[in-house]
Amino acid sequence: MARTADLRALTAEIASCRRCPRLVRCREAAAGAPPRRFTGEDYWAHGVPGFGDPAARLLVVGLAPAAHGANRTGRVFTGDRSGDWLYGALHRAGFANQPTSIRRGDGLALSGAYVSCVVRCAPPGNHPTPAERDRCVGYLARELATLTGVRAIIALGGFAWDGVLRAAASLGHAIPRPRPRFGHAAELRLGAWQLVASYHVSQQNTFTGRLTEPMLDAVFARARAACTRR
Repeated sequence: MARTADLRALTAEIASCRRCPRLVRCREAAAGAPPRRFTGEDYWAHGVPGFGDPAARLLVVGLAPAAHGANRTGRVFTGDRSGDWLYGALHRAGFANQPTSIRRGDGLALSGAYVSCVVRCAPPGNHPTPAERDRCVGYLARELATLTGVRAIIALGGFAWDGVLRAAASLGHAIPRPRPRFGHAAELRLGAWQLVASYHVSQQNTFTGRLTEPMLDAVFARARAACTRR
């Protein structure tokens, strides 16, 4: 119960955050000029909190909300092609009750998994600045500290890999030197966590075949195995 209450408080704090003026302008500008297919929709246009099971043993971390995905729907990796890939993989791995993530209230529920990101607002060109990352990564660290059951972390892309390392270091975990480099299927032990890397589920990777469903499923299988360790 305390863990759930802490996550609810953190969710409210993230949703009301305005610490990065450039990101606030970007998220609100996207809401003010939506593409035709989303004309008339009520955009979330706030910081996007994590989503999932407070008792999660798996944490999935991405880069940031998409301007017309999570920035529109208010739920991380929801309402765009990246979310289709991620929640499809979560469903196949047994962590989600359905493979689609269309909007809040669509019936999606996660069991044993939690999904988050390093930066909580849609950044211009999908490129947060180092200062914006540093102001935001504390939210990820607090999620890690609150989700005490997590045993495996999947980092989607190099930015998420770096963000997890930064969050872990802020919680007192020693990061190996030289600093571990991102690569698809790379793994690293961080205290109680097994960190597993995957190419991001962006269209840039999935449309070109750089990331395939079997590749993503293999990453989830390795993470699921790590979740069973004590």
